[in-house]
Amino acid sequence: MKSILIALLLGLSGTLAWGQATPARSLGQSLYLPIYSHVWHGDMDNKGQPMRTLVSVSVSIRNTDPAKSIRITSAQYYDTDGKRLKEYVTAPRVIRPMGTYELFVPRSDDSGGSGANFVIVWKADTPASLPIVEGFHANLPVGRSIAFTTSAKALPED
Repeated sequence: MKSILIALLLGLSGTLAWGQATPARSLGQSLYLPIYSHVWHGDMDNKGQPMRTLVSVSVSIRNTDPAKSIRITSAQYYDTDGKRLKEYVTAPRVIRPMGTYELFVPRSDDSGGSGANFVIVWKADTPASLPIVEGFHANLPVGRSIAFTTSAKALPED
């Protein structure tokens, strides 16, 4: 019985290893990153609005390729209504292998609203590992803190 169990476990572990996908590589993508310049919460006030807490956002663009650089060519910031507010990358920025490039939206900038987002475009000269792009949202006063992350999704190619 013990040998059957060991054989079964070895067989399953081999199947799992074979089933793992090879990491994707690309020459570039457009990524959609949802962010929030404020968060609605609590009960409705006498005007029918919930409480609003402003948050700062650190956008982290991480090159996961151990050998190849990537370039960030655009990071357009949009508000809740889809209006383009700002281009955060005015000239291409190279991210070296395993490096990170960061953007920051201060807590005082609530222009994006609760439905704000970035569209971030990256490119590579040869196929590179896909970057990880996240938004870290925070408001950290003593006694009542909020912090959470959002992750980018690839937009369909034209």
